[in-house]
Amino acid sequence: MTSSARLRVFFLFAAGYFVSYVFRGVNLGFAPLITHELGLSAADLGLLTSLYFIGFALAQIPVGVLLDHFGPRRVTAGMLVFAALGIGVFGASHGLAGMMAGRLLIGVGVSVCLSAAFKASAQHFPVARLPLVNGLTMAMGGLGGVVVGSPLASLLAFTSWRAVCAGLVLFTLVVALAILLFAPDKREARHQADIVTQFKGTWHILKSPAFWKIASFSVVTQGVFYAMQSLWIRPYLLDVMGLSASHSAALVSLLGFAMMLGCIGFGAAARSLERKGVSVYAFCGIGMALYVVVQVLMLVRAPLPPAVLLAAYGIFGGTGILSYAIMAEYFPSHMIGRTNTTLTLVIFVLIFGFQVGIGAVLSLWPTEGGHYPAAAHLRVWGVLIALQIASAIWYVLPSRVLHKTERAVS
Repeated sequence: MTSSARLRVFFLFAAGYFVSYVFRGVNLGFAPLITHELGLSAADLGLLTSLYFIGFALAQIPVGVLLDHFGPRRVTAGMLVFAALGIGVFGASHGLAGMMAGRLLIGVGVSVCLSAAFKASAQHFPVARLPLVNGLTMAMGGLGGVVVGSPLASLLAFTSWRAVCAGLVLFTLVVALAILLFAPDKREARHQADIVTQFKGTWHILKSPAFWKIASFSVVTQGVFYAMQSLWIRPYLLDVMGLSASHSAALVSLLGFAMMLGCIGFGAAARSLERKGVSVYAFCGIGMALYVVVQVLMLVRAPLPPAVLLAAYGIFGGTGILSYAIMAEYFPSHMIGRTNTTLTLVIFVLIFGFQVGIGAVLSLWPTEGGHYPAAAHLRVWGVLIALQIASAIWYVLPSRVLHKTERAVS
């Protein structure tokens, strides 16, 4: 494949993931306006926002089957139309039920974007380049995290959130059309199994000890990171650190930039360190452990500038994405679509659970001027850190399942 075709693969599917990331975090900016308009509690807001993630998760298994059958180009373009419809419904609704339906539809519509990008990369790039390419893809998504910070706050200062929704409808449709028209296809030997057999393949992945060994730490850290980044990090900055709304929005954008740098840096370093004897599995674990350390510093309210803490949180928060590249080493190529979507399914179920759970816990405390006590936020962080430490223990325990799986695939 020519370099220009590979560039098209990268930029077009990364643009799709950028769209999904904007939708993931857009409620960061919308939340104060929607809460005021509808009188929502923290639990209501958490449920509304998290419906994106449950829609995303529920669609993962059928999306994985579709990717392996029809390829990333057609599936991504078609699914993004549903996302455009979802944000249209969300922006036109004047009640919680309509917004919930729109948010759920958005999640279903963009559910393909990450897995399709990884599938397309696995088809068109050598395995040795996948950590870097996947990291760059995640960095493009991180731009979406930047956009929902200060840029979105500035936009909402002179236009309504409903007008922003209308603009997102148009932008999503443009990206869908570009992927359909310009993304290259790669012809692969079709596995002519019926749909039931395809689902059995997904079930086989879910039963695989190697899958859970690789996924154990990353799914929990990624679940925590995205639950916070897409909604609850801003209230933490306001309520615990006592920052202004504009300062908080700027730090949300900083977090997005830091995540981009982390994804690129860790992706570029992974294979070079592997040549020096450090496996991608070990390198991924080190990055995730550093992410937990940053959270501990935030929990104990270490006397560090907020910008430093948020930058470190973003840099190390996305390192679990290397798990996708690790999966490509242990599962056959015709199952990569379903392997990626199965991993994404587990991550997004956890994001949904964490986002709803955080809102429910915060609602146990009375608000003071629209803010929750710092003790409420710190209690949440303590529980989340404990869960991540437990998953880290399983990740580092010695096991033979990876060696067995690698031999079987070979």
